[in-house]
Amino acid sequence: MGKVHSFDHPLIQHKLTYIRDEKTGTKEFRELVEEVAMLMAYEITRDLPLAETTVKTPVAEAKTKVISGKKLGLVPILRAGLGMVDGILRLIPAAKVGHIGLYRDPETLQPVEYYCKLPTDVQERDLIVIDPMLATGGSAVAAISFLKDRGVRNIKLMCLIAAPEGIAAVEKEHPDVDIFVAAIDEKLNDHGYIVPGLGDAGDRLFGTK
Repeated sequence: MGKVHSFDHPLIQHKLTYIRDEKTGTKEFRELVEEVAMLMAYEITRDLPLAETTVKTPVAEAKTKVISGKKLGLVPILRAGLGMVDGILRLIPAAKVGHIGLYRDPETLQPVEYYCKLPTDVQERDLIVIDPMLATGGSAVAAISFLKDRGVRNIKLMCLIAAPEGIAAVEKEHPDVDIFVAAIDEKLNDHGYIVPGLGDAGDRLFGTK
């Protein structure tokens, strides 16, 4: 069964405060999102398997460990998920990156797919689905379903901020998927925005409205 992992690390919580602040400009917002994504990636990869190897240091041979060939993939949900990718790639630069384009219909609040491009060996990879906001959960549920339809079995979901409603939706439809979030907020408002949240992550990342 999947679990919900909420990070309480002081650096993540400190940076998240400035991400939430409406006075934070686009450049700083983008940098902070990347930094928090990198810090979260440190924890989300904690269970990667290791293999023993030997290297020669300037002093002597040393028995040490390397990641044992685990294939990883990142799948940001367009467009806001793009803001977290570079931070994660700083730690795992060999990961391949796919993209799923979904937008939320403003009337029904349901996800609509408009683009998908995945690595050719996607079934062989452990995938991290990335979206800054887990609000209604519709986009995350749809993206995970799409990946499972393609034969992917090992999936994690990584978000900055989640609403309880979004977590419940993912847990209901995909109980095998671990959810990693920097914060769990109070609720959704009548427009499907997380309260207190941080506003529209895509608009704040790219300077649009």
